[in-house]
Amino acid sequence: MKIRHKIWNSFCGRSFVILFLSGVLLMGVFYQVSAAPSFQSSDDGQDIFEVMCVSCHSVGGGVIVGPDLKGVLERRDRNWVRGFISMPDQILASDDPIAMDMLIEFNNIPMPNLGLTETDVEALLAFLEGGESVAPVVVDLPAGDFDQGEAIFTGGKVLTEGGTPCIACHSVGTFSALGGGNLGPDLTHVYDRFGKVGLVSAIQNIAFPTMQGVYEGKDLTDQEIADLLAFFTTVDVEGVEKNTSALFWIVGLLGAGALFGIMAYYWPRQRETLSDRLRKDAGITSRRHS
Repeated sequence: MKIRHKIWNSFCGRSFVILFLSGVLLMGVFYQVSAAPSFQSSDDGQDIFEVMCVSCHSVGGGVIVGPDLKGVLERRDRNWVRGFISMPDQILASDDPIAMDMLIEFNNIPMPNLGLTETDVEALLAFLEGGESVAPVVVDLPAGDFDQGEAIFTGGKVLTEGGTPCIACHSVGTFSALGGGNLGPDLTHVYDRFGKVGLVSAIQNIAFPTMQGVYEGKDLTDQEIADLLAFFTTVDVEGVEKNTSALFWIVGLLGAGALFGIMAYYWPRQRETLSDRLRKDAGITSRRHS
């Protein structure tokens, strides 16, 4: 069926209709994009805070491991706060004076890079700007037992939810030099650095990216936390941190040297054929070597 309308039947008319419809479509897309918020709401920011930040910070509840963030956007430039939340490791590596002063003030515990997106950061800023308070949750723990805590740390006691034992990634100064993992920091003085409230909060609300995947859905019970707390309290007094990274390098180099020594000893024999070795053992000189 042919279209009879005179506007459509002319080339200019068809071009005008197509351009007009395209313009309407583009305006609709532009309106939707501009109408959508460039960041999440304050409620979304609070959800992110309670998952990623509450283990070390409060809003109006006092110092835990890091500073109380109540009024932080009044004390600090917004762009600086945005950058520090996004890339704390890079800000610290640049020797930023504010970040370095904070590092000293809070027991040299650096804030980890949480891998937040720009949208997440803007949502957090909206939440902090809103002034809502988030106080640490105080849990009445049962009495802890050092031996049980040591068993949990070393894997001698299986966690109720099946989490990985601490020794897989960490060590403490009361163990032998090679008695722990080297992926995470030495935890000998973790109690002194974090304090009781901060350490309990950090175990209850794990926010370190390398640990979140390992312990997702595998929360420790109050008794397990209390036992670990008793263990870390004692280790903090009795233990001495070891430079395990240097020790691993030394052991690795010694092992490599021993391996090359064995290869150097046996390699010449590998170049001989079986008949050459039999002649040598029999005291007969091969024509190849005569």
